[in-house]
Amino acid sequence: MNIPAKMTAAVLTGHGGFEKLVIRKDVPVPTPGPGEVLIAVGACGMNNTDINTRIGWYSRSVSTGTTTRGGTEGMADVSGQDATWGFGALEFPRIQGADVVGRIVAVGDDVPIRRMDERVIVDPWLRDRSDPTDRNRAGYLGSERDGGFAQFTTVPEENAFTIDSAWTDAELATLPCAYSTAEHMLTRVDLQAGETIVVPGASGGVGSALVQLAKRRGAWVLALTSAAKREHLLKLGADAVLDRGAIDSTDDFKQDLAGRECDVVADVVGGRHFPTWLALLRRGGRYVTSGAIAGPMVDLDLRALYLKDLAMHGATVMPVGIFANLVRYVENRDVRPLLAAQFHLEEIHTAQRQFLKKNYFGNIVLQPPSIS
Repeated sequence: MNIPAKMTAAVLTGHGGFEKLVIRKDVPVPTPGPGEVLIAVGACGMNNTDINTRIGWYSRSVSTGTTTRGGTEGMADVSGQDATWGFGALEFPRIQGADVVGRIVAVGDDVPIRRMDERVIVDPWLRDRSDPTDRNRAGYLGSERDGGFAQFTTVPEENAFTIDSAWTDAELATLPCAYSTAEHMLTRVDLQAGETIVVPGASGGVGSALVQLAKRRGAWVLALTSAAKREHLLKLGADAVLDRGAIDSTDDFKQDLAGRECDVVADVVGGRHFPTWLALLRRGGRYVTSGAIAGPMVDLDLRALYLKDLAMHGATVMPVGIFANLVRYVENRDVRPLLAAQFHLEEIHTAQRQFLKKNYFGNIVLQPPSIS
């Protein structure tokens, strides 16, 4: 491939609305450093982190959900000093995009030349090579380092996993963030075959991945979604689906749980229903969360936590090994991609507006211009 000097990229220039997300065609193509590879991006998926970072939602000064201002504007109360997932400051300009699929077109020093032209899917978690287990040293592609909303991106060699799959780049780009997050959540709570799990927000990227991966483990799955998406989740393997609009209390779950006790709640929603999830869990049950799109501030009665011997887990920086497992699941077709829509990179504003409406099923993907 003839690698150009400049490329097209969606560049984030600051926290705020879409005016901060600019398409540029004069961005220098990055050069892979020692131990790095240059990837020609075939497709890059979108996820909530892209929106959260742009609008500054991660800042501890923000107490509302991402839907409060529609995600089209910046948060009015944002502090730029702690507005990343790790509560630090973001360096601008920044190219976002963590869900990268493409081909290696150049390698840095210490990378075998045989890796050239490999088709790869990228683990978005950037780990310290001296101690990959230290979560405090972790970074995220598109946050601490430029990502895949561009024609080219560089990543550490160990983050570029060779993949053998008949699925398209766009289909594979639905997987990295959502499916690895879901597998991390299920690993944190050690979900076992025969256990019962409740998945709020089951129609989104992480939620639909949770349904598939929980079924892969042999669990019984109750999915929560809008009535319009019920059939999608049943076809995906959910054992029962409950209309989230009909939930007022734990009593609403009794019929759908068919007499089962709830072992695990895997939550990406947060908000006002949080007390319901703790009340729903059996004694010794486990709660895990990786998001709070309906709001990060929740009511917690500590008696519900300690009197029922509950365990609560957060799931963000996943351990080494989970992404390799995910690649194996994909190659074995244990899971399948759910491509809701794909847009050209230059349509990123339109794509994010569609993403924010949440009226689709699965994931949305961006494709950069082809390289002549």
